[in-house]
Amino acid sequence: MIDFGALAQSGIRALRAYDPGHDLVALRCHADRALLELGSNENSRGASPRARQAIVDALGSMHVYPDPLGGELKRALAGAHGIDASSILLGNGSHELLMQFAQVFSGAGDEVVVSQYGFAVYALAAQAAGATLRRAPALPRDHAAPRGHDLDALRAAIGPRTRLVYLANPNNPTGTWYAGAAFTAFLASVPEHVLVVVDEAYAEFVDAPEYASALPLLARHPNLVVTRTFSKAYALAGLRVGYAVAHPQLIAVMERVRESFNVNALGLAAAQAALADSDHLRASVAANREQRGALASALRQRGLAVSPSQANFLLVDFGDDTARVEAALVAQGVILRPMGGYGLGDCLRITVGTGAENARLLAALDEVMA
Repeated sequence: MIDFGALAQSGIRALRAYDPGHDLVALRCHADRALLELGSNENSRGASPRARQAIVDALGSMHVYPDPLGGELKRALAGAHGIDASSILLGNGSHELLMQFAQVFSGAGDEVVVSQYGFAVYALAAQAAGATLRRAPALPRDHAAPRGHDLDALRAAIGPRTRLVYLANPNNPTGTWYAGAAFTAFLASVPEHVLVVVDEAYAEFVDAPEYASALPLLARHPNLVVTRTFSKAYALAGLRVGYAVAHPQLIAVMERVRESFNVNALGLAAAQAALADSDHLRASVAANREQRGALASALRQRGLAVSPSQANFLLVDFGDDTARVEAALVAQGVILRPMGGYGLGDCLRITVGTGAENARLLAALDEVMA
């Protein structure tokens, strides 16, 4: 038998595929009740009605290739952010783009710097490109933002071989965030040949006054890249539409590896319609804010440690009882996200659901913990 692993390039040989959590399709098939899926940070409030209608309208053209450049969506995004369309790169979700930045700008002999407890895709991207991964320690648990990014530690980890820095704001899976002023100072200290990729997948959910998107800094820092997605606040996870914003010349280099027709026609249409429906977005974000606070309070009342969050999920510490609680909840049809793969084996990540979904979660949790 051929050892195909040995035929792969060195970075791929030891690579483990991205772990999406539970096999939800299999669980749905064998569940004796409807699953409560609170493990993937999906927006259970659903997509904009305009986006749904745009999908229906686009169905008649399914036999035709989508716009390979995504021109209309790019122009809509450019208008929304006050930037030029040449600064935008579309992706099949932001996951695709995060992987490609490492593929294009790093390789064997280079280093990629990430924060401890950062999104798992950053490490996968570095390893797949054959680069060396350097993890900067996160903030300690007794900090105001426990397990959050330590920008000073990230800066200290940057060395002469560093080509990329990945960080998320807010961060997945911790929900933590850093202040805009702190990031401005950090970015000013980074050598200009080092690309800083800021993943803002959850930016729309933020209401902390000290938070600031990195987008306004793009004009002063050509080594800055900001990624966004329509999967979370816009509730289009099933269509896989993301984008990156960066200097036009950087985007032009990335276009060389972009897969042709990488964003499908339904995704392009739905994303443009969702972007235009600001009322639906505001209502969805407001509902998340209300339920996030209520759920965090309810969990703390049960004696659980809940990390501060500005996203649509909570990181909750269950201590030594984590594995038992998680398995018992699965048996009741309540699916949360185990965090062992992130080095957080004593925690579960809980997506903020609707009021009814959160009530079901808390009832199941009370039974399990009793």
